[in-house]
Amino acid sequence: MGRSHRLFGSKCQRMHHLLSDLELAVFLSLDWSPKVVDVREQFPLRVEDTVRIAEEAGLPHARFKGTPQVLSSDFLVDFDDSARPAMAIQAKYSSDLEKSEVVERLELERRYWAEKGIPWTIVTEREVSKTAFSNIQWLYPVQSDNELSLDELDHYQKLYLHEFQRDPDRPLTTIAQGLDMAYGLEPGQALYWLRQLLAQHYFLFDINKPYRTLKAADLAGTPQSQRQEVLRASR
Repeated sequence: MGRSHRLFGSKCQRMHHLLSDLELAVFLSLDWSPKVVDVREQFPLRVEDTVRIAEEAGLPHARFKGTPQVLSSDFLVDFDDSARPAMAIQAKYSSDLEKSEVVERLELERRYWAEKGIPWTIVTEREVSKTAFSNIQWLYPVQSDNELSLDELDHYQKLYLHEFQRDPDRPLTTIAQGLDMAYGLEPGQALYWLRQLLAQHYFLFDINKPYRTLKAADLAGTPQSQRQEVLRASR
């Protein structure tokens, strides 16, 4: 639960520091979403405001040797729709919500963001799909891998589309193995192409369905205009 993580974000192109497995799960989901354009983790709250709000509401404020500590929200998220406000997110394990000091801290944070007019929400492990998290973990490492050119990705998308049309009920892993054998490829090469296509949103699928069980019929090709927009955001 308390493990920290450091990883390079494909969307923001910088290192992100995450303080728990739950934060990692939330971050990967945000960074995967094409609607999200920026994710700032451990976002600091203005200490002058949090101290004032705490005093007005009769809430305790964390201090170190008498000095008010800077509080933070786990994430501040910006979206691609300029009319949509940013969103603040606090990732908490459900067991922590039973602690009075945590509840008071969250109430202070809620009041802070309410003053700013920014939506704020709590995400627990209950809201994170384990299957979606597993899928994203499988795809995420290759999302920022630019080994394949756009022309190559277009070519492999057409290759897979042809295979999908031949037998929509075939599992994707079986199709990839067949391509390895048909073209004399190293085992796993065609599956790598498919991971790239999925990671770059050349094909869309239900992220809550385990990737190992996906069949050709479960995938939908992305329109080129939409795909180019996503690629511009991720590259």
